[in-house]
Amino acid sequence: MSLKEKLFSKLESKEQEMIETRRHLHANPELSFKEKNTAKFIENFYKDKDVKVTANVGNGYGIIVEISGRAPGKTIGLRADFDALPIQEETDIPFKSKNDGVMHACGHDVHTAYLLHLGEALIELKDEWNGTIKLIHQHAEEVPPGGAKSIVESGILDDLDEVYGIHIFPMLDVGEVGLISGNSMAGRSNFDLTIQGSGGHGAMPHTTHDALVAGAYFVTEAQTIVSRRMDPMDSVVVSVTAFDAPGGYNVIQDKVTLRGTVRYLNEDNKVPAHEAMKKIAKGIESSFDVKCNLDYVYDYPVAYNHPEETQYVEDILSESVGAYITEIVHPKPSSGSEDFAYYTQKTPGTFIHVGSKPEGVENPYPNHHPKFDVHEDSLLISAKTLGDVVLGRLEN
Repeated sequence: MSLKEKLFSKLESKEQEMIETRRHLHANPELSFKEKNTAKFIENFYKDKDVKVTANVGNGYGIIVEISGRAPGKTIGLRADFDALPIQEETDIPFKSKNDGVMHACGHDVHTAYLLHLGEALIELKDEWNGTIKLIHQHAEEVPPGGAKSIVESGILDDLDEVYGIHIFPMLDVGEVGLISGNSMAGRSNFDLTIQGSGGHGAMPHTTHDALVAGAYFVTEAQTIVSRRMDPMDSVVVSVTAFDAPGGYNVIQDKVTLRGTVRYLNEDNKVPAHEAMKKIAKGIESSFDVKCNLDYVYDYPVAYNHPEETQYVEDILSESVGAYITEIVHPKPSSGSEDFAYYTQKTPGTFIHVGSKPEGVENPYPNHHPKFDVHEDSLLISAKTLGDVVLGRLEN
């Protein structure tokens, strides 16, 4: 029996445990930077196993688990995130969230469960492969500054030769594995804008400097950043996602606040988008005699999948098409963001998509939806996919 067959046999025997682990995590979600119990659960899983566990890595509850093989070789990182979202769950599953207003609506429960049991299987076979595997159990993917950047900056991953990760997506069928070479997920910047005017009576607008009207103009003008200031061949998104202007029927407010995000698939657009927004805010100040305070934060970078490593992965996984993989697909790059980008900024690697469309569902709810759900067959497929990749790269 080959090493791959041995690994897959172990994973198949652990599938029900994998599902039970996922359901436990799903029922007990914790928000970014507050994942104390989840981190303890992960640490306890590796207790008494022949590995080195380093806890509280980075700016939160990050955990690095180092598995040493029988002889020196490559050092490969495998990453899964474990934070949840501030969403009230609306599914009918029996293991739905017990924590009010908190939900695993992005699949991080799945990511953590499959990596735990893949790690367990790799530990059990550690005398049959060469090299070192570092399991990266990462906190706080959802909330900037995120956990990945601080883990990378800690230096604990400086010895990695390659790094890989998986994200499940219900838009792909179970058995489909998606690979994107090059820029795969958008970089993002977030902004808060406060517009200070001079309020007054709704019947006498001429005596005011209306911050609300100025804010409405900003919402419209911000769209010209994409339509008139960016190369039409580039993908850039500007979204104003919040506009806070409370008040009564007859009161013109003196201050409004807006919030939003900017996404770009080319890192070269990061600064120009910011500069364009500053100019628009400056123009609104002049036009409406108000004061604009723009707080603009550069956040996660563009996620880059190294072409050589992506091709390695495709070559390895192509041998499993017709077995646990039905098809390798090549999705379009996404305007969503991922702090996995920080790992591949420093280390060659790629981020793999795994299909998780629920059974019998034609139009599944997307990630971050209160009715988000997954097909639990995606756990074993994810574990086999990453196990396939890491054995293939260690053996080579």
